[in-house]
Amino acid sequence: MKEEILEQYRAVRHRGGGLFDFSGRGLTEVSGGEAEMFLDGLITNGIKALPEGQWMRAAFPNAQGRLLAVVRVGKIGGKFYFDTEKATAGAILKNLERFTLAGDFHVRDLSEEFVCLSLQGKGISDLGFRISDSDKKIFEIEFAGEKLIALSDPDIGEEGFYFYVPANIGDDLKSHLREMGVRDISAEAFEVLRIEAGLPLYGVDMDETTVVPEIGLEDLISYNKGCYIGQEVIARIHFRGHVAKRLSGLILSEPSAAADGLPGAELRSSDDKNAGKITSACLSPELGKTIALGYVRYAFLEEDTQLKVGDLTATVKNLPIVT
Repeated sequence: MKEEILEQYRAVRHRGGGLFDFSGRGLTEVSGGEAEMFLDGLITNGIKALPEGQWMRAAFPNAQGRLLAVVRVGKIGGKFYFDTEKATAGAILKNLERFTLAGDFHVRDLSEEFVCLSLQGKGISDLGFRISDSDKKIFEIEFAGEKLIALSDPDIGEEGFYFYVPANIGDDLKSHLREMGVRDISAEAFEVLRIEAGLPLYGVDMDETTVVPEIGLEDLISYNKGCYIGQEVIARIHFRGHVAKRLSGLILSEPSAAADGLPGAELRSSDDKNAGKITSACLSPELGKTIALGYVRYAFLEEDTQLKVGDLTATVKNLPIVT
């Protein structure tokens, strides 16, 4: 691993904090008297139970229970804000806009007006950048005379916030954070951090062939809410007891295993049965080992189960791989 990337990694894991530029992520505002009713029929989590100033994870499934997107949805001032990956932003906007003529349901695409920046890392609360004194998890703050949307989510295992910043002051906030000692974090360093944290990416670790429960994010689905698209398939999997496979962590036996060649590799059991497939891999500086994310079949999901990847041994690890 290049020393520059390693230094960025250490800034997040051990000192100072890191600045991630996630420009291109989607931000969609949904409002109206019938917003809760329509949204409740589209997503896997209970939108009606979402308190003001809080956010939750949810999925948009299709009728077969397969994944269209994983989103964060928060509530500010009675309006709902959907934060989506760049790869799924367009599809979710299109999905929501279908209902704008059906009732009191209004959709605004804010993706061009705001840029997404994330401040993550151990000790960022000591930087002096005052974010909030409340127990809210999504809220508005002011910077340079403009309002930002701040969302608390340490999703790579440390302290963390996502900021949706008006595009005209995005560079100003970056400069402000850099002056406070925050390092810019490259896509290469983020890839290592997110694999360690078990954070799946759409189009890499999940796609339209993935059944929602296979991702393994327990807070993604409410099994007590009303009907929604794809619910029958998702509920059937839950109540029969388990998924056929689930996204899991893997630790390779050979520290210097070439991570670039692992995605797509088949996992085999000790008796040479198909046990799953690797989706992402990297060298973990924290562990000094090559690690991976992959879908492991139910029979082999128990932690510390040893599987084969070619001539290497892959040990199953519950997510996150690094805490």
